[in-house]
Amino acid sequence: MNSFNPLLIGAEAANNFVAGRRLVGDGMAMDVRRPSDANVYAALDSAGAGQVDAAVENAFSAFKTSGWASTDPRARMKVMRRWADLIEADAARLAPLEAVGSTRTIGEILAWDLSYTAECLRFFAEFADKMGGEVVATTPDKLGMTITEPYGVVAAVAPWNLPLVMAAWKIAPAIAAGNSVVLKPSELTPFSIVRVAELAIEAGLPAGVFNVVQGDGLSVGDPLCRHPRVSKVSFTGSTATGIAIMRACAETGPKPVTLELGGKSPQIVFADSKDLGQAAATVARAITLNSGQVCVAGSRLLVQDKVAEEVVGRIVAAFEAHRMGATWDDATTMGPIISEKQLGQIDGTVSRALAAGGEAVTGGRRAPAPQQGSYYLPTLLTGLAQDSEAVQGEIFGPVLTVQTFADEEEAYALANDSAYGLAAGVHTGNLDRALRATRALEAGTVWVNRYGRSNDFMLPTGGFKQSGIGKDLGREAYAANLKSKAALIQL
Repeated sequence: MNSFNPLLIGAEAANNFVAGRRLVGDGMAMDVRRPSDANVYAALDSAGAGQVDAAVENAFSAFKTSGWASTDPRARMKVMRRWADLIEADAARLAPLEAVGSTRTIGEILAWDLSYTAECLRFFAEFADKMGGEVVATTPDKLGMTITEPYGVVAAVAPWNLPLVMAAWKIAPAIAAGNSVVLKPSELTPFSIVRVAELAIEAGLPAGVFNVVQGDGLSVGDPLCRHPRVSKVSFTGSTATGIAIMRACAETGPKPVTLELGGKSPQIVFADSKDLGQAAATVARAITLNSGQVCVAGSRLLVQDKVAEEVVGRIVAAFEAHRMGATWDDATTMGPIISEKQLGQIDGTVSRALAAGGEAVTGGRRAPAPQQGSYYLPTLLTGLAQDSEAVQGEIFGPVLTVQTFADEEEAYALANDSAYGLAAGVHTGNLDRALRATRALEAGTVWVNRYGRSNDFMLPTGGFKQSGIGKDLGREAYAANLKSKAALIQL
């Protein structure tokens, strides 16, 4: 059994982490609620303005004096491997801490999140001695080289939907490349990453190479991104916040940014799919995973008209089979919405869609649940115009819109008619069509006959259009944490 008693899970008195130790924040105090039952379970002591500055200055000092950036790359790799091992070994403490304050169930965290976080550290650690500069071709009397160096201090701003996993995307490539990192986790899910920071010190990471500052975007995130010692920023979250971060970096740099932003990802089901049952199950999971609170959630179903009734019927059955409940309940198959505010935004979008003539084939309302938290029924909407809010806007909840198409040309036109371009899914038994789709779809990732990430860390992730710039994961993410200089030596 994986369940735990949520009443036994709280936060340490100090939940910032600077210079290798916990630090009590002197900024705004904030209540932190359990999404599963809406109860306040801890207080968050945000970092004050002076503490944000001190955290960055400490990270800069560690970059300059700790030797982390200049140490043998394989030594860096070994420290990060030990760090990963300690994360996995600390599951009994980390998993409940992650589950109680987030929308991730304890079973999902133990089965995937913790091992994925650890493996992300191991993956990028391997790049430390395998990627660098090169000798370039020139005339025999000269030696031309490119030399790569870490930026220095990287600011990372992580979201609340998969707190440890998303933080690892930011931390792992930056630290493996020799940078120091100052991370701001979401104020909604702030605590588990502080424990990970403690484990980093235990693994041998020099104090100051990884610091954590707590607080909201305005009081902590913005000054962190604007700090003159910060040389690069990495962010995952909404498009609106990404634009604000890009503006801050332009005004105080310019400094490079990696932004993974919003999505409105289509899932296309062709009639020639070899297994419509499996396709429908995949579509359903792609929008109910983490209650739809995933940036790549497959929130638009585009289904060929001749099989639409069958596919929709199967998805409805999958939606209605979910058991909604608390993250600490082993029987839960679909957890809560992160907050009452987010649930209100979801319900408002659905209500407006219904008022405009749409139909909720299933769902369309708040879910009754044994706890008093924020739960929303998996919802399937039909009858909406292409330009409607529910079809075009990111809802970030378990809401799937349905449109039909007659042929490939119409399918791709509908799929690409979006301000976003983060991901897309295609279900077909025709190899030629699958290859055409991967080229035709305007998305940073295209999945064929599946939907969702795997443990193939070598595949980068990132979006087109309003879904962001730059890449997380893959060699691209590691390279993005290094700056390059050219050298030409006359012999």
